[in-house]
Amino acid sequence: MPSSPPRVLVVSATEAEARYVPDGVPVVITGIGKTAAAARTARALAAFEDVEELVVVNIGTAGALRDDVAGLHVVGEVLNHEISAAALVTLGYDPEHRLLLGEDEAVLASGDVFVADATMRSRLAETAHLVDMEGYAVAWTAREFGREAILVKHVSDAADDSAWDWPTVVDRSARVLGEWLEEYLGR
Repeated sequence: MPSSPPRVLVVSATEAEARYVPDGVPVVITGIGKTAAAARTARALAAFEDVEELVVVNIGTAGALRDDVAGLHVVGEVLNHEISAAALVTLGYDPEHRLLLGEDEAVLASGDVFVADATMRSRLAETAHLVDMEGYAVAWTAREFGREAILVKHVSDAADDSAWDWPTVVDRSARVLGEWLEEYLGR
């Protein structure tokens, strides 16, 4: 936990995930998917008069890609799982498909595909622990503004058929995320 409360901008895909963000903390609701997340995070950061020392904290739910993954995770690395990284590298371009965020072990795969099937879950589990639809875009946008990004995800499902139950379990995840924010902010 920081010695003094950090200045934060909380970024969440949905109002349901941000329901328990502490009062007085700025929040941007991006909508679902990487494009919306990048555009709305950039708009929010551009609106700040002074972004010095501002930390972008992306909170949200995630699917577990492995059976032993549950609970709350601070993400150490996020990857864009939908880009043809190997092909672009072959062509001489760096697709920047992996962003290192910190020392934490959790790897998050982000993409616009709603993962709810065993085949995709298995493929993604080879390189990641969790899957969401916005984390990479939020982290990339924060980096473009020269800001630190912290991605905090709570497992809501197993990225399989259980993902369709998201509307009934999101409140539990939102409460855990709100508690994490309270502690992080020293409240």
